[in-house]
Amino acid sequence: MEKSRLEKQFDFCREIDKEKFIGRQTYLSDASRKENDSEHAWHMAIMTLILSEYANEDIDILKTISMLLIHDLVEIDAGDTYAYDEDGKKTQHAREIAAAERIFGLLPEDQGTKFRALWDEFESGNTPESRFARTMDRVQPMMLNAASEGKSWKEHGVHLSQILSRNETTKDGSATLWEYALHNFIEPHVEKSCIKND
Repeated sequence: MEKSRLEKQFDFCREIDKEKFIGRQTYLSDASRKENDSEHAWHMAIMTLILSEYANEDIDILKTISMLLIHDLVEIDAGDTYAYDEDGKKTQHAREIAAAERIFGLLPEDQGTKFRALWDEFESGNTPESRFARTMDRVQPMMLNAASEGKSWKEHGVHLSQILSRNETTKDGSATLWEYALHNFIEPHVEKSCIKND
């Protein structure tokens, strides 16, 4: 028998609880443990409420927050690909596309289509909301890396050139936040040798 709309919605809500088990490489600000995907999403959503005034363009804040809350749900199936894992990045897109099909496919069709469109928009980075969301997705871990005295950067032997390459488009969502992150999160940790200077 076909599941009801409400049953499908609860199936999805139960499934996304698994995001809490997806570990990331970024430490919490006190460096006591690494954050998980759901903590990352919550943190960026709140940061967007606070920092959206620095967006380069006018943005729909609810749409941006919605993107940030769902964009890593695909990692339930695909796993987290560390920002500087070059081998993992080779298969990341294919893994995440398959995950998006399955996970958003649990919802009633209209909602699944809407969520998938938001996910695709985040991935494309070609709208004001997706540009700002992608800025948040890069600034939040930099902020935590800086707060934890570069613990994850040191563990992974991250080079300045890698950080600058990853953040080539961070300014597209907010030039102000990128400049702040560069001068307050990155440069001091190059000086402290937490980030390798090429």
